[in-house]
Order: sequence, then structure tokens, then C-alpha cells
Amino acid sequence: MTHPPLPPAEGAAWARQAERSSIPVMRFMVWLSLTLGRRLSRTVLHGIALYFLLFSPQAGRASRAYLQRVLGRAPGLAERYRHILTFATTIHDRIYFLNGRFDLFDIEIHGSEHVEALLAKGRGILLFGAHLGSFEVLRAVGHRYSTQPICMLMHAENARKINQVLAAINPDAHQDILPLGQLDSMLQLRDRLDAGQLVGVLADRNPGENGTRHLPFLGSPAPFPNGPFRLAALLQRPVLFMSGTWEGDRRYRVELSPLADFSGVEPRERATAITEAQQAYAARLEEHCRRAPYNWFNFFDFWSDPRSQPNPRAS
Repeated sequence: MTHPPLPPAEGAAWARQAERSSIPVMRFMVWLSLTLGRRLSRTVLHGIALYFLLFSPQAGRASRAYLQRVLGRAPGLAERYRHILTFATTIHDRIYFLNGRFDLFDIEIHGSEHVEALLAKGRGILLFGAHLGSFEVLRAVGHRYSTQPICMLMHAENARKINQVLAAINPDAHQDILPLGQLDSMLQLRDRLDAGQLVGVLADRNPGENGTRHLPFLGSPAPFPNGPFRLAALLQRPVLFMSGTWEGDRRYRVELSPLADFSGVEPRERATAITEAQQAYAARLEEHCRRAPYNWFNFFDFWSDPRSQPNPRAS
């Protein structure tokens, strides 16, 4: 089992965490999962979750701090274990999603009418998600509503690591990844959107290039990256918020809702539109964290600001 690769960011605490990824271990887990099936192979996850609960103190501290914010009280040992087990479950289920085994899951989709309306107009869609639940379940949305490939937008180093993981899970998996930071990245993104593709972006971590804006989140200000919102504004595209949370057993809940539409926004109005979109994103993300608190997977000090101390009155 492996932590999802993290994008590089000089000075970001989460970027300095040691990589625990192991491609041979991932290949073994793929073989075990596809051979034994989901129910039997899930037994391994309990040992993995227990290991990280006991021997990963940095991630444990971050988990406790987050759970205290979202629950409004100190979390118990069982709740901390549940948080890690939920994370391990979404990583394990990635194996089945990337091998096209959507039939194993009960995927409930809310807000599909927003996708249908935009696709009917021949417009590509930017889907802003977070490290909340499973972003791989997006593939189920794409399979249901579009024949176009689903593109994931991420920074080049993260794209390289993700491709290594994907190759270990399924060498034939055609998950389209568009790396940022290249000379033609913006043009490629524009072309994909013009072709009516769905483009996913995890918009809750800062790549360290375009700065952050501190916004209220679970009781105190947290830094949210400017880059994804500036990109959407420059390309003048509609943006949907997307989450895919694990609800227990085989159940996933996908929610899609309008976040912003930069179509036709004048340059003089762009800064205001970006600010409003970022505020809406942080508020929407908080709503989803409170509804599905164990699906939040940022195991680092997300509020890394002296002003960002937990508010004991936050509920």
C-alpha cells in the first residue's frame, strides 16, 4: 500500500515528508487484490492502518489535529484508526477503479445534471476536487457521461510519480494526465477543454508558484492555492466542485455542484471573481469535511500559520 504521491513545493511541510511509496509492494497488493477479491484482500488494510497509527507520529499528529477541528472535540483512538483505515480503503479501491471494475461498487451520483448541461453545450468542464475521498471515482462519472478521456491536471513531478503507480496497478490503464509547468501546458489544457473533456484538479494543495490566500476553514484561516483559480479565469471556463467520498462497505457518494463560471468575465473583474471562487471552494470543502469527516487525507499541518490554531468552539 502506498501514500498518494505529493506535488513538490519548496517550504511546504508536506513536501518534505519521506516517501513511503514502494512499487513492488503496490504490485503485490494489485496481485493480491485481483486474485482474492475485494472482501478478502481488505483484511490486509487493517494491519496497514494499525501500523501507521502506531508508527507514523507526524501523520498521527496531523490526523488528531484535523479530527479535533472537524469533530469539535479530541478524537478517540478508534476514530483516529477509522481515519487512516478510510484512507487505506480509497487507495485499495483505486486498484479496482483503474482496472474498470466499477461493477463492484455502489456509486451514487448527485448533481449529474450539471455535467450533462455543460457537455450538451459542447463545453469541457474543470472539476475542482480535493484530497477528500477518492478522486479515481471520477472515472465512473466520465464513463457514464462522456466518451472523452478524463484528464487529470497536476504538476510534472507529481505526474511522474502517479504514472509509476498507475503502471504498477494496470499498465493498460489509460488515465490521461496533463503535467503543468511545461511550455505548452496551457495550450494543451485549452485544447482538451475545447474538445469537451472533463479535467480534474485537486485544488487544496499549494505548488508554491502562485501563492496562497488564507480563507476560513474549520475554525481558522488556512492557505489555499491561487493557481487553479487563476488558470480557470484565464481560460474563462466553468468550474464544478467534485467530491467522491467513501460511505462504507462498497458505497461511494459522488457530488457535483457549480462552483464558478469564468466565461465572459472581463479582465477588470477577474480578481474579484477569483476571490469569490476561492471563498466558495473553501466553504464547500468544509461542508463536505463535516459531512464525511474521515475522508480528509491531508496528513500534514494544513493550517501552517501561527494564526491558525484550532478553535475549541468550532463545531
